[in-house]
Amino acid sequence: MNLTGGIVLYTILWFLSLFLVLPFGQRSQADAGEVVPGTPAGAPADPRLGRKALLATVLATVIWGIIAWLILGGIVTRADVIALERWFHG
Repeated sequence: MNLTGGIVLYTILWFLSLFLVLPFGQRSQADAGEVVPGTPAGAPADPRLGRKALLATVLATVIWGIIAWLILGGIVTRADVIALERWFHG
């Protein structure tokens, strides 16, 4: 894995992690009893985006570290990936 590949992988993992943690602890404005005029009642009352971005960063870093260790440590090689592809596709 080169530098560009590592950055691209981390970016993809970060956004995936963010989309996974966004719904956790979510309360709608209707649940909170404070619907702001002009917004739907299902809109988030307090999204806590900073906290969720931090959680996504930690999660993506851990996952990226495991994947980088597997690739850079030689545990998973290109030959393994090619053999797995051939096994799946006949």
